Amino acid sequence: MKEFQFWARLRSLWQAEAKNMVAIILGIAIYAIGFTIFILPHHVVIGGMAGLGTLVFYATSGLVPVAATMYGTNIILLALSYKYLGKGFVFRTIFGMTVSSVFIGSLEGYFTTHPPLVADATLSVLLGAMLLGVAIGIYYSHHGTTGGTDIVAAVMSKLSNVSVGRVMMIVDMSIVACSFFLPFDGDMEARVQARTQTILYGWIAIFLYSYITDKFLNEDRQTVQFIILSDNWAQIAYRITHEAKRGVTTLDGAGYWTGMGRKILLVWCRKPDTYQIYQIVEEEDPAAYITTSFVRSVYGNGFDTLRIKDKKRK
Repeated sequence: MKEFQFWARLRSLWQAEAKNMVAIILGIAIYAIGFTIFILPHHVVIGGMAGLGTLVFYATSGLVPVAATMYGTNIILLALSYKYLGKGFVFRTIFGMTVSSVFIGSLEGYFTTHPPLVADATLSVLLGAMLLGVAIGIYYSHHGTTGGTDIVAAVMSKLSNVSVGRVMMIVDMSIVACSFFLPFDGDMEARVQARTQTILYGWIAIFLYSYITDKFLNEDRQTVQFIILSDNWAQIAYRITHEAKRGVTTLDGAGYWTGMGRKILLVWCRKPDTYQIYQIVEEEDPAAYITTSFVRSVYGNGFDTLRIKDKKRK
């Protein structure tokens, strides 16, 4: 019996890992399409390793491919930061940055030597940024990473209490600002006019794909609280526990007017689980009272892990 349970658990873990890998590859493919087809041809620099690769690509007049810079820089960052990173993070980073470099490398040659697919720069950059936001949300939600600023963030979380998000934003915006110094045919006034526009495009793209990524990730991580009042509370609690795989807390309550005692069910779940819980309650007791509300955060088993860092005091 124990051997059967072991193999069943091992099979379940492999299936979950395979599902994550497929989702990570899909997310990286969407990222490569959004960046290479809609952003790179318009000479717009964004954040992260893709932005750094774009700087080197246009600074060398296309001699150094974006994918080569991305991969080489990630290797250097991993080598310098290896002792601060876990083996799992290193493996996921190597996998992600390899797939990302292959996808971008296979697309950039064509789309940087042909007219942009979408001629209007504003529309093209906005569409590319939206695809990037969805792509990052997909592979982040399945524990994927393509390296770059993710490596910096992982190291900083180990060494200091500095806001990782703030530092990443500063680094990304600085990479975009460096596009001002790319080769340009014209005087300083013309350079300022042209580069200001592309820098603004880059900053807008960073804001847009960061916002979409946050919305994408928080959508699945949003916690919903159910309060259920029903005479069939026992059947509802049993099905929620065994079918929805969510814990149920029973509270003792009483009606003020009637004075009759009754059980109150308290359930916390992720937003994607809400439909199944609604369905269970409707099937067991269509007359049940249900209230739902969004909970800002839930820490504990099955939810988020509480991490508190000691603030440095002078």
